[in-house]
Amino acid sequence: MKLIGENLNIMSVTYGKALKERDAKTLQKLAIQQAELGMDYVDLNIGPAGKTGEELMSWLVPVVHEVVDLPLALDTSNVKAIAAGLKAHKKGRPLINSIMVRPERMEALLPLAAEYDAEFVGLLWGPEGMPRDENERGALCAELLYKASEFNLLPERMFIDAIQTPVNVQQGQIMSVLSFMQMLPDLAPGCNSTIGLSNVSNGPPDHLRPILNQVMVILLKRVGLTSAIVDCFDTKLAEVARGKHPNLEALVFKVQDGEPIDMSKLTKDETDYVKTAKVILGHTLYSDSWLEV
Repeated sequence: MKLIGENLNIMSVTYGKALKERDAKTLQKLAIQQAELGMDYVDLNIGPAGKTGEELMSWLVPVVHEVVDLPLALDTSNVKAIAAGLKAHKKGRPLINSIMVRPERMEALLPLAAEYDAEFVGLLWGPEGMPRDENERGALCAELLYKASEFNLLPERMFIDAIQTPVNVQQGQIMSVLSFMQMLPDLAPGCNSTIGLSNVSNGPPDHLRPILNQVMVILLKRVGLTSAIVDCFDTKLAEVARGKHPNLEALVFKVQDGEPIDMSKLTKDETDYVKTAKVILGHTLYSDSWLEV
């Protein structure tokens, strides 16, 4: 599984400040850390950046590439900033993060993906916003593929993002995402997939976020997820994503399949994974104290 480091983000207190102040050293230190921690891409999230986006991305891409050779994910809603980042990108194949399934976004960004032979995240967010279920996700995916074909964009350049939702407000949507992911190989042969993994834990207390992300990636791996946008500093998550904890994966699958589990024989870590899987899958109602009961 390919991992896209999410930490260079305008919303971060540290890195947002560094972006605004053009503090190259702080941002380069983070880029080096992401490379050392095994990320496959560095996401450059500069936000909307309405007035400064073009200049900022033109500056930022070379700054990061001074210290790492990783391809960069250009993460902004500013089309001119995306174009500037693509022009400045010289190492590997850039990734546009993301192209929503809205006519104006596809018309603006798919030609850029074709011009620069870029990869792109196809975000299944349509004219009416969040899809309600896996069938709406499928329809949006088909629309995106059809439009991409007009620009001769290859399936392997596309990363379909079904949109991860927070566990504490939309447990039902999580099951829809898993169902859609099972459909994806037939809907979009050859396409990659990705997810903003940290969204599943957006809202719960900070100390609970890592285990939610770790269990969620196990469930998504099972249905074929090929990449994820992640917190680069969660080293356990990277290990789980790359199959280094098969015992934990097996326990999560048992929960999903409804198999009996003797909780008395489990370690604390294993018990926490089982409890978390039950919450994510909707077997138990969400509460911030699910690990304590």
